[in-house]
Amino acid sequence: MRILGDRLSPASWSVRTRVTAAATLIVALLLVGGVTLFYQVLRGTVYRGLHDRGTLVVTDLSTLVRETDVRGTIRVEDPGFPLLQVQDGEGGVLAASDTLHGHGPVKVPVSPVAGRPEYHTVRFQGLADFYFVTERVDTRFGTRTVYVGAPITTVTRSRPVFLALLVVTVLVATTVVGWIVSLSVRRALRPVRVMSAEMTEITGGADRRVTVPAPNDEVSELAESVNVMLNRLEDVLTRQRAFVADVSHELRSPLTGLRTQLEAALEQPEDEDWPAVARAALADADRLQGIVGDLLILARLGAGVHVPRERVDLGELVRAEVSRRPRRIPVEVAADEGVVVRVTEAQLVRLLTNLLDNAERHAESRIWVRVTADGPEAVLEVRDDGSGVAPEDRERIFWRFHRLAEGRELDRGGTGLGLTISRDIARAHGGTLVAADSDQGARFVLRIPREEV
Repeated sequence: MRILGDRLSPASWSVRTRVTAAATLIVALLLVGGVTLFYQVLRGTVYRGLHDRGTLVVTDLSTLVRETDVRGTIRVEDPGFPLLQVQDGEGGVLAASDTLHGHGPVKVPVSPVAGRPEYHTVRFQGLADFYFVTERVDTRFGTRTVYVGAPITTVTRSRPVFLALLVVTVLVATTVVGWIVSLSVRRALRPVRVMSAEMTEITGGADRRVTVPAPNDEVSELAESVNVMLNRLEDVLTRQRAFVADVSHELRSPLTGLRTQLEAALEQPEDEDWPAVARAALADADRLQGIVGDLLILARLGAGVHVPRERVDLGELVRAEVSRRPRRIPVEVAADEGVVVRVTEAQLVRLLTNLLDNAERHAESRIWVRVTADGPEAVLEVRDDGSGVAPEDRERIFWRFHRLAEGRELDRGGTGLGLTISRDIARAHGGTLVAADSDQGARFVLRIPREEV
């Protein structure tokens, strides 16, 4: 029973079924409402006509009753109202049309106020529905009650057929609309079905993209978005494979060296200089720890982990960090006042330290650090007087584990992740970090949004 209920639930229907059902229901409701309104308007038109004609007939008969003491047979002036009768104050019949001769007094409510007509629909003599207009008239002959009536057989007899036709019309129209909507939705969703089949093939390993349908509509936009997503996923997978390969290579080198040293030392332990072995092993362990630490930083930055930020004067931060520890190469700082940024201070310090360490490895005699404001951005420049970076290498130096030949010679213990981490920190703060043109040496430029003082 529960399974049957689940199948009947709209939540388990296809999009085509739900759209068809909803459209059909709305059209059915509109048709029923329209048909009902049409019937009421038609009925109202008929009764307004009876009202107007009945008012004229009862007015003429009331005028006749006031002028003469009507007795006997009343001549019918309007064929549409053949039922005419005049009663005295006691309810006795004084005069009537031929149609009402021998039927006795008409029993229809009358207004107690003279000269005020009333309108009623009654079933007269159990035969059919009649529309009666009644009026009380005060004459010199006494109080008289005037009755005029008309059969409404047109509405009464045609009502069942008319209602049946309206019901059939609603059913046929609803069925046709449902069929048209179902075909239209099926045709509209055909590209989606094709896309779904292609996605299944792509998930199974096919190297392809979904077909973008010809009409430029929402479905084609969806197909284009899916292709963009597939391209990004492929790019992510490619970079992930390259990253795993690079990590494996970088971790294997110190691990292999550490294992080789320990195995060689254990073969002839009495001849080994164990303090030297320990120092070499500690150096490899430090390199491993540095790689793992940098990878953790990259993972946190890539995951978008929320870290609290605060307003920091960038110039003061740079001066404090430069003076915090002595360096082999002198560092000159030129910082404008009031360059305030909202950052995670520890991350920005890591970025600055990476840039200073990189400049110190390559500089010959001097490092320059400059902090300025450029419109809505704060700009940090770190420049050295070394050999610089070739234009074709300015993007590659930000790749993970990518180190130029000069960098490997100057610092064999580096992880190759410093500049990568620095750029990720810049991006996490809504900024950019690039290796820019320089007259001498390397020049790194950081741009991040500036806070108003």
